[in-house]
Amino acid sequence: MSSQITADVVVVDYGLGNLRSVTRGLERAGAGVEMSTDPALLDRADGIVLPGVGAFSEGMENAGPFRDALCDAAADGIPLFGICLGMQMLLTSSEESNRAGEGDVDGLDLIPGRNVRFDGSKKVPHMGWNELTVEREHPIVEGVDGQYAYFVHSYYADPNDENACVATTDYGQSFPSVVANDDGTIFGTQFHPEKSGEAGLRILRNFVELCS
Repeated sequence: MSSQITADVVVVDYGLGNLRSVTRGLERAGAGVEMSTDPALLDRADGIVLPGVGAFSEGMENAGPFRDALCDAAADGIPLFGICLGMQMLLTSSEESNRAGEGDVDGLDLIPGRNVRFDGSKKVPHMGWNELTVEREHPIVEGVDGQYAYFVHSYYADPNDENACVATTDYGQSFPSVVANDDGTIFGTQFHPEKSGEAGLRILRNFVELCS
């Protein structure tokens, strides 16, 4: 193992998400990275990344084989980082499934709450660069208050506990752009850090440091 690698991270490969960009970003941040389709590898990782793009129901269906392993790893305190759809999957449910006529689809319920759609006053998806406002201390957002990140989404997290909101962004309304559980070991970004320049790289480095 290279002396520069400070943590071994598993990126969950469940068929959705730009895994190569995430992997390259994590490697630049100092991680040794393995993309895995095997849930059994999660409990051996220093940290886990759950990326994702697309619909909530498809994400949960594809990630079904990983559900127990993700929940077990989270219970063991292994840092779990959800990105974009991956962040939304950390919550309990999503309006998106009902709007698509698919009924209730169960998320991982690691951060209790629901994903809701932006109201009709703004164009969706919310796409492009927008500012991060850090609302409370958490290692993942160290050094990024006031920085800009890259978003593509129509739904946003609405956690039950307002303390779960780590950072917010304004898009006609303030919404949580970074969320975390009480212990701080499960967290997610609505934006794509791997597409967010130096601010995104700082977040990925913060994650690797948290895992090491």
